[in-house]
Amino acid sequence: MKTTAASIATLVVALLAVTACAPHMQYRTVHPDVCISPKPNPTPECETHALQRLPSGNGSSYLLGFIEFDDQGQLWDRTQMDDVLMTLRTEAGTRDLLMVVFVHGWKHSAAPGDANINTFRQVLANLSDTEAHLAKAANTPARQVVGIYFGWRGGSLPVKYLENVTFWDRKNTAQKVGYGGVAEALSQLEDIRLSKDSMECREHAERKNDDTLCSSNTRLVVVGHSFGGAVMHTALAQILENRFIKTTAQAGSKGDVEGFGNLVVLINPAFEANLFTPMSDMAAERPTYFPSQLPVVLVLTSEADAATRYAFPFGRWFSTIFEQEHDRQRRNTATGQTETISEHDANVRAVGHFEPYRTHRLYPTKERKREELKASSIADSLRMFERSRTDWVCDAPGSKITFGDVVLERTTNSAGRNPYLVVYVDGRLIHDHNDIDDSRVIEFVKQMILISSHSEKQAAVNCETQ
Repeated sequence: MKTTAASIATLVVALLAVTACAPHMQYRTVHPDVCISPKPNPTPECETHALQRLPSGNGSSYLLGFIEFDDQGQLWDRTQMDDVLMTLRTEAGTRDLLMVVFVHGWKHSAAPGDANINTFRQVLANLSDTEAHLAKAANTPARQVVGIYFGWRGGSLPVKYLENVTFWDRKNTAQKVGYGGVAEALSQLEDIRLSKDSMECREHAERKNDDTLCSSNTRLVVVGHSFGGAVMHTALAQILENRFIKTTAQAGSKGDVEGFGNLVVLINPAFEANLFTPMSDMAAERPTYFPSQLPVVLVLTSEADAATRYAFPFGRWFSTIFEQEHDRQRRNTATGQTETISEHDANVRAVGHFEPYRTHRLYPTKERKREELKASSIADSLRMFERSRTDWVCDAPGSKITFGDVVLERTTNSAGRNPYLVVYVDGRLIHDHNDIDDSRVIEFVKQMILISSHSEKQAAVNCETQ
């Protein structure tokens, strides 16, 4: 009798745990007003606002907007998106913008106090200060840094340890979100960037009677972490594949590869390598890229990410057990060799853990504990940027680019300036699946954003002397 009662009690506890779902709700319900916070950490009344203006702490400020999606991938409230976009269009009408989109991943949301939001604010504040210093050095107006946080229910079961069983449930939801309203919101943001270009070109043509040299400095970068990376890839994959073929050169000739916005960054993305195959194959077939080619896609996967390294292929093995696969042959023009690609392995492994598609390793220059690290000063960051963008121009198979305390080393079988970077990250930099707080990694990502978003023509570089 006692055994039966204990079993029933255990079952009841389990059911209560399972039914204790994370809230499925919209968190940022106040719009269109912009809430202005006097401190870097927003005041409590600002936390329900979909639009916030926050100081960096060093004299500059940035704008932060929230766009939220439900479990079916649809916008929680179209007016929330419309109000955020309208504010950005108004801002773009008066000055250049650097727009950075962040899509969070597993176990996160748009709830006030979420750790991903706090990290995003730190990155935006740092970018804002860097932009101000770059503008001062170039004697040009500073771009307004704008962050757009895409929120969705990344965690469906807020029970410690038990929440880990939601990995596959949230993977399915992430793909729904990617197929839903995210593509529209991203396209609207890119339209703001392109509209600013068109407006300035028309004004330039009217003043100078010449429309060949006009462009604005408004830029767009999108970042997805974990299942947020899957959201981004789902929404943008076919657009990116199309733009690899339709380069910036005239029809029928090769030019620089155009991406979506100015850079797509995926951190510990949780989707199978097979979905990345078209982009990897196209990049491998092209032997060279022009010195003007900028990064287009940056995939960062930690070797210490157990969720995508071990749990992901285990689950994919069960879900693909009745699928048919074969080994494929592809030509790698950087090496002149034919490679054999296991379609089975690509179908079960996460993209960053599939070795044939990797183009880089990222590792620290020396052993240091995270608590010993200090964020780079603005002056150090600017010096780093001047070096790193020159090193990118001189990139070649096997080359190394130093970004402060980390080194980005290209594999010997990847062409220099191949704009699709699939980077395997040392576990000392990213400790696990949800770890995105290392100041060295944040600085590296910031440097890649600067390289991709400051694309003015440089003086000729003699790479032999670098």
